[in-house]
Parts: sequence; structure tokens; C-alpha cells
Amino acid sequence: MADETIDPAETSAPLSADRQETGDREVILRARGVTVGFGDTLILKDLDLDVYRGEILGFVGGSGTGKSVLMRTILRLMPKRAGTIEVFGHDLDKLSTSDLSDLEQRWGVLFQMGALFSSLTVKQNIQVPMREHLDLSQRLMDELALLKLELVGLPRESADKFPSELSGGMIKRASLARALALDPQLVFLDEPTSGLDPIGAGDFDELIGNLRDTLGLTVYMVTHDLDSLHTACDRIAVLGEKRVLLTGTIHDMLQSDHPWVKSYFHGARGRKLMG
Repeated sequence: MADETIDPAETSAPLSADRQETGDREVILRARGVTVGFGDTLILKDLDLDVYRGEILGFVGGSGTGKSVLMRTILRLMPKRAGTIEVFGHDLDKLSTSDLSDLEQRWGVLFQMGALFSSLTVKQNIQVPMREHLDLSQRLMDELALLKLELVGLPRESADKFPSELSGGMIKRASLARALALDPQLVFLDEPTSGLDPIGAGDFDELIGNLRDTLGLTVYMVTHDLDSLHTACDRIAVLGEKRVLLTGTIHDMLQSDHPWVKSYFHGARGRKLMG
């Protein structure tokens, strides 16, 4: 099996970009002037955002403000009308198809409802990115899939189950295992604790923190979960008025005088954060 060992760095070898740094922090994802709309309606306008290496960034905003729209735009699942998006120092609009494919292997995505293929087992779902991007034997893919399951805290016997046989929390973890299939450096999570009970949500937040620490991940997390923002996130970005209104720590959010930020973090559901 030694001759089949994959070095994650090899996938990014053709791409070389200067490190982008703000102060002493390296910028992994940079958006500048991003504008996105549908017809005559603008969802995002002249939006700027930086995501730093190794952080868990919580991205929040009111319903319909465009949180998922921005994430999908970054992932090139939706077109933008203006602006630039750079990931790992590369302007996504300027990459060749081959280089863009290489770059996409360095990020993983967990969509809000998991988005597992219902006709595939958990193991087969995890192996989808491997089949698409890597040339590995079935035996090695099986071993890697089991390793990813262990990383996210799922038992090995769940590998042969179908999504319909899993609980909501197990679906989230299986989807996270698939997002980690190619050993990404950057992970996008869209409402990862949505639909989970408080204990399950807390366990998932702890898992994300542990994975960030052990794997050196950078995490971009769209969420409305105040507990996640308080316990899991290093920094928070607030979306409103078609742009990022404020970025900072939970302390910065609590000190903000912006009406929506103040209402969100000081409302009835946010009062416990004050303690």
C-alpha cells in the first residue's frame, strides 16, 4: 500500500501564490467588492471579507440576507456580478480549469441538510470525492472512508448504512466525513447544527473545534446558533445591508451599537452570553 500513499500537498503543487497576510495573520480567503443579484434585486453589494488561517469564523445574519448565497458564490455554485474572490492567494476567476480543479480539492463542504446521496451507503458517499479526484484502489478507499468515520466520531458499522437509516446527528457527521475525504485545508459548513438537539449541537461544536486543532483546518461556518458562536467560533462576521457590517470576537459583538447586532446578541435568546 505504500505506493498508493497520497500527499495532500501534491494536489496543490502546480499552484504557487504569495502568502497574503494582514498583520501577523495569513489570509486564506479574501473577498473584495463582491456583488451578487437575481434579476433587478441585489443580494450582496460591494462585500469585503477576510478569513484567516486556522480560525473558526462564524458567519451570521438575518434570514434572507445572503449568508448561503455568499458561501455558494465563493464555491462557484452561483455567479457574481462584480468583485474578486481569492482562496489560498489565487483569484478564482483567473485560474485555468485544471488549476481550479486542483484548488477545489483543498476545500470541503458540508451543506445544510447534509446532501448525502440517498442511494449510496455512508462509505460510498465518503468515497465520491476520492473517485472523482484520486486514482486509488477500492481497498485503500475503503480504509480511508473508515478513517474519516473515526475522525468524526461515527462507528465503523455505520459505513454500510444508507442515509435513511441514520439519525440527524449521524447524517451531519457522515456529511462532515465526506467533506474531509480529500484532507482539505479549508472547510465550509452551512448551518451544521441546524435541526440538532442542544446536546447534539454542543457535541458537534466540540468536534469542529477538535478537528480544527488536530488537522489544522480553517473553518467558515454559516450559523444562527448563538451557542456555536459563543463556544466554537474565534471570530464572527455579521452580514446585513448587503455587506459585512462587523467582524470581531463575541465580545466585540456584545459591545456593538448596531441595531441588528444589538438585537441579535442581546435579545432573549442571547442573554445568557452576557454571563
